[in-house]
Amino acid sequence: MDTRRLMLFLVFALSLFMLWDAWQNQQHPQQPSPVPATASAPARTTAAVTTNDASIPQPGRRATSTGPLEVGAVDPDAPPVESVFVTTDLVKAEISALGGDLVWLELGRFRANDDKEKLFTLFSDAHGYAAQTGLIGEGLPNHKTLLKPLPGPRELAEGEDTLQVRLAAPEVNGVRATKVYTFHRASYLVDVAWEIENDSGAPLQTDAYFQLQRDGASPGGDSFMLSTFYGAAVYSDAEKYQKVAYKDIAEEKAKFIKQANDGWLALVQHYFVTAWAPQGDAPREFYMKKLGNGDVEHSLFTAGIILPVDPIASGAKGAISVPLFAGPQEQTTLKAVAPGLNLVVDYGWLHIIAAPIFWVLEFINKLVGNWGWSIVALTVLIKILFFPLSAASYKSMARMRTMTPKLMQLKERYADDKARLNQEMMKLYQTEKINPLGGCLPILVQIPVFIALYWVLLGAVEMRDAPWILWIDDLSAADPYYVLPVIMMASMFIQTRLNPTPPDPIQAKMMLFMPLVFGIMFFFFPAGLVLYWVVNNVLSIAQQWQINRLLGKESKPGSDKPKAANDPKA
Repeated sequence: MDTRRLMLFLVFALSLFMLWDAWQNQQHPQQPSPVPATASAPARTTAAVTTNDASIPQPGRRATSTGPLEVGAVDPDAPPVESVFVTTDLVKAEISALGGDLVWLELGRFRANDDKEKLFTLFSDAHGYAAQTGLIGEGLPNHKTLLKPLPGPRELAEGEDTLQVRLAAPEVNGVRATKVYTFHRASYLVDVAWEIENDSGAPLQTDAYFQLQRDGASPGGDSFMLSTFYGAAVYSDAEKYQKVAYKDIAEEKAKFIKQANDGWLALVQHYFVTAWAPQGDAPREFYMKKLGNGDVEHSLFTAGIILPVDPIASGAKGAISVPLFAGPQEQTTLKAVAPGLNLVVDYGWLHIIAAPIFWVLEFINKLVGNWGWSIVALTVLIKILFFPLSAASYKSMARMRTMTPKLMQLKERYADDKARLNQEMMKLYQTEKINPLGGCLPILVQIPVFIALYWVLLGAVEMRDAPWILWIDDLSAADPYYVLPVIMMASMFIQTRLNPTPPDPIQAKMMLFMPLVFGIMFFFFPAGLVLYWVVNNVLSIAQQWQINRLLGKESKPGSDKPKAANDPKA
């Protein structure tokens, strides 16, 4: 395989990789499907809920045997329940009195996917997305119990670092339980706790569950070419990070950690994550389950953790608290919440390369203060790092360029004898001391870095709503005027003209056609990713032109056209 064919193969291989990877993750349409009324209604009504007792874990029985709590049927004519609306410096939240569920969460720093005039909502009725908790045992409150909001502030006051919201459960057999949310300033972390007073006359032994509920439809914000993982994820120090697709949960094929003494559980989507992250080394059980008999998109799923509550003697008090993170996938923040939580940022299979690349990008941004210019600086840095390899590649291609007329003559002379043609070509390469793969091997070494950088720019929430200059006001969105893709097409065409023309006319036409194909693809890519390719291409053109000039070759189009066979200069 000669140099041009290998280059063409690598280009197509990279394209197919991106298409295949996107297709693997793109399982569902982008528009969210409505949540069945029987599933979402409990977050808004006071109807008596009928449940299958077998679906509710009993004291001492774990999720592995009973499954998570399921939503039962409700009366559609029941009046709406009371809700508590909370405002902090970063979020606005709604807590339903039914179970004390966190049913709505708006993130003030981020704009909605489809309407930049609105703020992004992570929890909402659109997907039945909610955080639910409860105690396991007869008479103890769960996420179907109607709680009473207690008086207190609902907005984080100036100068205050925390805001508490308390909801009391009905007293049953001398046991009083209160659900407590603690919001923090400048944080997406919410402490969710149960405070228990035991005046039952007997010791109380119970477990608590902390679960997330959501449907299986796509959260939106991705395109076919640029889709990332969404689903459940679980982590423990022993088993490490495990992703679980909703489809696998529905088909009961999901394989994940069931028991551990550490770790967390989360629901993941592009740019954002919600995670229960228990502290300490208390034994915990993880569970995931599909609710109902509908298809994946129209069904609700629950994923949660069961934790033991320390025994509470009669006349004593006890409590259990678990942090809930619900916000953007910012690397520094995630690492501080729990070990391994930063792994939810989807860098594909090259995480080991992508993670340090992002670290460098983040460091540069601290210096320049603009993510667009940080991408430019990172591109220059990577180009410098790979300068020796790139130079070797361009020198090889420049030498191949001088061989084009001779290769064309051999092709004409041995057009009917492919074996002899290949033999004569190899002799020519040996005589001229040219490695036909010399132009591609350095490129091959760099491909993993390019793919890793692709995933960094695709997965970094820091690019979301981040401006660069002029009309580029969101590096995670496509260029609205397609200026960057057009510049990239032009730069690729110039690069093609600087490379040696393939002796095969079909290959030559395909190489000229590639800038158009890639340009159209990049019309739909995030501006930050296109910016990287534009800067990289411009630097490559400058480097390649300089090498061609030093080797005495003209860089203008048409200089590499083969001379006629009877040309005395051939």
